[in-house]
Amino acid sequence: MLRIWRATVNTRNGLVFAIRSEQAVREEIFALALSLPLAWLVGASAMRRFELVAAVAFVLVVELLNTAIEKLSDRLTTDHDPQIGRVKDMGSAAVGVALLIAGGFWLFALAERMGAI
Repeated sequence: MLRIWRATVNTRNGLVFAIRSEQAVREEIFALALSLPLAWLVGASAMRRFELVAAVAFVLVVELLNTAIEKLSDRLTTDHDPQIGRVKDMGSAAVGVALLIAGGFWLFALAERMGAI
């Protein structure tokens, strides 16, 4: 039980730090909160609604990992390092791909709701 409690505290601390330090995390939490009521309007079934919210949550997860990579990279060196720059670019690319996936889910659900599929 103690391990679970400590993991919960670490999770809370990580989220609080990310929210305070990263605008992108704040925007994605806002998008996640917005996705909850919108999924009820757009999703044609309970499973589709869950998928829509999960897709937005997935973007937040990838953003948190990207933020962790960036913070660690900045801690390693403040000098310009091309390899660290490429690592940061790959983290950003991961966020971009996650956004495309989430957008695809939402576009598919909208088309489904409108009877196009």
